[in-house]
Amino acid sequence: MPDIQVVLTELGWPLAVALAWLSGEFMHRWTRLPRISVYGVVGFLLAQAFPDALSSGPSSTVTVLANLAFGLILFEFGYRINLRWLRINPWIAVSGLAESAATFGVVYLIAHLTGMPSLTSLLLASLAMSTSPAGVLRVINEEDSSGQVTERVLHLVAINCVLAVFTFKVVVGFWVFQTSGSLTQAISHSLIELAVSAAMGAVLGMLVPAVLRRMGKLAQDGTIAFALGVILLVAMARAFDVSPVLATLTFGLAARHSRVAFSRTERNFGGIGELITVLLFVFAVSTLDWERVVDGLGLGMLLLLARFLVKALAVGAFAHVGGISWRKGLLTGIALAPMSVFVTLLLEQTKYMGIVLVDELAALAAMTLVLEVFGPIITQRALVWANETPNKEER
Repeated sequence: MPDIQVVLTELGWPLAVALAWLSGEFMHRWTRLPRISVYGVVGFLLAQAFPDALSSGPSSTVTVLANLAFGLILFEFGYRINLRWLRINPWIAVSGLAESAATFGVVYLIAHLTGMPSLTSLLLASLAMSTSPAGVLRVINEEDSSGQVTERVLHLVAINCVLAVFTFKVVVGFWVFQTSGSLTQAISHSLIELAVSAAMGAVLGMLVPAVLRRMGKLAQDGTIAFALGVILLVAMARAFDVSPVLATLTFGLAARHSRVAFSRTERNFGGIGELITVLLFVFAVSTLDWERVVDGLGLGMLLLLARFLVKALAVGAFAHVGGISWRKGLLTGIALAPMSVFVTLLLEQTKYMGIVLVDELAALAAMTLVLEVFGPIITQRALVWANETPNKEER
């Protein structure tokens, strides 16, 4: 007779993913809430009830699959970014830089004034700059959203994620230097790492389209080839200890500008992509601990409010010069709410360096949980209010 604890450990993740998927489908059908919000609630509750069954280490299969799912989303996200649009309307880039810098400054100031150490405040501020590409893209695809607000949200998310990764890596580099005293080690985990990550993605983004053109089967094999490229790139990023976030995002950007048509029929990379995306959103909250969430709830909610207001007002301030109304500018900023999956995986990557930052950032745990559930809902409502989703009257 097998031990029940062993059985639960073996079946924990498959059962959690199945239950999260079923819950998401039923709740979305009944309430029209984003499925990923439901995945987050189910994942967190199961992780608290059965912590051993949903445990995951840096090298576990679940962590690898979560990074792969995030890589697929980032590739698709990067593929939707049009750099030519940013050149035609530079105010979009300016608003992205402004809201990222303002968010960083306000969050750092609040965290520092509440007594948090300077380095920890810098880490928190760098992560608060970001918006989760996974959360935003999933909502946009689910709602079949299109229009000015949708496209601006996509481009702003790309800008503040790149800035967040850059800033985070620089701060972590100083952290390593402070603890190890090795300037070479600190540099290798910041600027050089980012340059290598971007170069890997750019090379693959030119190589895969070239191979497909040589084969002459773009329409038939494109999706599979890009998925394999993402798998290879994530594995290479882990092997060389560089950022898979920037690498896969650059891969998508380079592939788009190599003039390769990526079939919309395989959005989210088909059924397998959908499946591991469910795992990704369950994984994002499985790393959170209830006690840490409670400890950081007060400061976390204050920082969330500040982040929300700064992003909305900063983007709204550039609305008219950027060619849209104040209302659509504010809605664009409001739609930048999600950040949980991006933050979770970025923190997981620092564990490879022997740095465990989650214990230092209780407020971040609270922010991650709240935005895992409510961030996608806020984005969904912003897109609906902007009249960029079909069948709005049914909602």
